[in-house]
Amino acid sequence: MKKIGVILSGCGVRDGSEIHEAVLTLLAIDNNGAKAVCFAPDVELDEVNHVTMQETGAKRKVLVEAARIARGEISDVKNAKAAELDAIVFPGGFGAAKNLCSFAAAGPQGSVQPDVLKLIREMAAAKKPICAICIAPAVIALALGKDLAPKLTIGNDPGTAQAIGATGATHVECPAVDCIVDRDNLIVSTPAYMLAGGIAEAGKGIEKAIKATLELIK
Repeated sequence: MKKIGVILSGCGVRDGSEIHEAVLTLLAIDNNGAKAVCFAPDVELDEVNHVTMQETGAKRKVLVEAARIARGEISDVKNAKAAELDAIVFPGGFGAAKNLCSFAAAGPQGSVQPDVLKLIREMAAAKKPICAICIAPAVIALALGKDLAPKLTIGNDPGTAQAIGATGATHVECPAVDCIVDRDNLIVSTPAYMLAGGIAEAGKGIEKAIKATLELIK
């Protein structure tokens, strides 16, 4: 059975992984006969009250919060090894742009969390597929843009697309129900809630993206 690393960034659309996208990703992996293995960095995040959508001033551990989605079956991403995985997937949510990298604050001048960066580069060097959902393609753009110039999508938001282009990556417009496949670099991306009007629409794109990712596994 193929093992797919799912890299989470917390729990909640404004301060972690977007929960719908994360669950849809896990479901699509299981429905397509593969096994999801969850990881998250052991770092702190700024907590957001998801009723008011305002920061509370408190901090929470990304790994501890992500464990809620993974039902406790999760490891520190520093322990993830490309040799033990067939592909990796990054669900979206603002945590991808805040906790996995600094794209939210620094845009194309941002950096990727060191353990996440190491895993992405190891997977790329091993020619193993990488899938990114919603805003998570920004993480891939920061990690691989200058070296590989990958083709990625976050949908059609002009400002975000321009920022991704400034990393060296190429942005390709895409509807929420579809995905972009960069076959040269084995990178798949889909807009999900960057563009989707609801969970069903996001789910169609995520299902296509996961299927495309699994098909790229050699």
